[in-house]
Amino acid sequence: MADAKIHDESHKIADKRGNGTLRREVWADPKGKVTRYNLAYINHKLHAEDNGRVVGYDNAHGYHHRHYFGVVEPVAFVSFEDVETRFECDWIALKDSK
Repeated sequence: MADAKIHDESHKIADKRGNGTLRREVWADPKGKVTRYNLAYINHKLHAEDNGRVVGYDNAHGYHHRHYFGVVEPVAFVSFEDVETRFECDWIALKDSK
């Protein structure tokens, strides 16, 4: 049985709270283990490259990595929950720096 997309969410952020879009896509195997993910904060006004992705985490291309204003760097994978926490911390730091 193939992996299934279990979350596919986009949330528009109000202009006064940072503008842009938060995107969350998650796939899991039949036992519920996360096998693929894409978490992103997209804001074309802050960053026009990388399809507007300001910060994001995913495991496409066979490895876990972080996007930050166009720079892609590998990240150590502990758990999907850890990745979500790191993404949330990055998003909050960006939002609070405005």
